[in-house]
Amino acid sequence: MTIYFYAQTDAYSEFSNFAPYGVAMDGVWWPTVEHYFQAQKFGDSGYAEKIRKANKPKDAKALGMTRALPVRPDWEDIKDAIMLDAVEVKFRTHEVPRDLLLGTGNQQIVENAPMDAYWGCGPDGQGLNKLGKILMVVRDRLREKMP
Repeated sequence: MTIYFYAQTDAYSEFSNFAPYGVAMDGVWWPTVEHYFQAQKFGDSGYAEKIRKANKPKDAKALGMTRALPVRPDWEDIKDAIMLDAVEVKFRTHEVPRDLLLGTGNQQIVENAPMDAYWGCGPDGQGLNKLGKILMVVRDRLREKMP
């Protein structure tokens, strides 16, 4: 069976980067993985702080989608590693999503994001599902560290 997640009302919504599980990254507390990830796109620390302080993850995403500021030149090369690091910190920090993730066994995990063929499965289900794959990597890493 494949596990699909996306909206905050879906089963497994804890897997979403919008889920209310903060992360301590770079010595700062970020309200969600989405806040952290979006802020990493820019070299402007003031703008990153504006993203960190956004009220909701969707607001952080909107701020991160702007192209009024230049995205850091290495973004395409480092974004997957940044996502992996933040997602792993989230699941190491919070017991509820960690237990849920570990409880998925070896099932395939797919972000059912209809408008995102990079992080999710996209409109036709043929997307790269990078976030789902990262979750499965994190699940394996968590198992390795368990007693």
